[in-house]
Amino acid sequence: MHHRPAPAHQHTTPTPAAARRPATLVAVGHGSRDPRARATLLRLLDRVRELRPGLDVRLAHIELNAPLLDETLAGLAAEGREAVLVPLLFAPGHHVTHDLPAAVAAVPGLRARVAAPLGAHPLLAEALADRLAEAGWTPGEDDRRTTGVVLAAAGSRDPRSGAETRRIAALLGERLGVPVVPAYASAAAPTVPEAVAALAARGRHRIAVASCFTAPGLFATRAAAHAPWIAAAPLGAHPALARLVLHRHDRALAAPAVVHGRELAAV
Repeated sequence: MHHRPAPAHQHTTPTPAAARRPATLVAVGHGSRDPRARATLLRLLDRVRELRPGLDVRLAHIELNAPLLDETLAGLAAEGREAVLVPLLFAPGHHVTHDLPAAVAAVPGLRARVAAPLGAHPLLAEALADRLAEAGWTPGEDDRRTTGVVLAAAGSRDPRSGAETRRIAALLGERLGVPVVPAYASAAAPTVPEAVAALAARGRHRIAVASCFTAPGLFATRAAAHAPWIAAAPLGAHPALARLVLHRHDRALAAPAVVHGRELAAV
């Protein structure tokens, strides 16, 4: 019996097994000399894994802590894996707009997407409010007239960073029902003491400091030290923050992957 050859359209090139793997979520922290920082981010990523069993989740740092981002991306390229970089940062700035795309472009053949920073989102406002509640935030209706919050953030010279931090402050203010003033640990104004003084000048003498940081470190510690009333802990492994990491990952997956950093899209 003679077998007829299969039609040409039925001949396909087998897809390599690595290409069929789900993309790896690379959570990118800044890095810190505080030994608590890396451990805190690892706990956050454990929560992410609990929410999305089977997802390959890895931690990388821009500087100061291992594993460093360039080493992590080189390893993923060698494994033939695709990456989704989720910055554990809250606003656009040099690290998000320059360092992450440059790291992707420096790894030949790497297929990668860069997600947006965590940014203004109801999940972030939820985590910030919960950390304040844990620190003792209990103002009643009568107290709200004299209560205010300083939202302490890292700071950046990029004007988009300040705009995003102001949006985060507005979301938190809507949730708490009190004024929330953003303040910065570096590169921007006002500082936390200046923001405290501005609120006090408006008759707000019961002032809390909310920590818009993922983990303990120098900036978070300095900000908390200026709290006239209570200071919230960094967000750490808060469940809402873990959900926000996955949200940014999922949004980035909707964008085209890139190779060699061409047409890199942060979404």
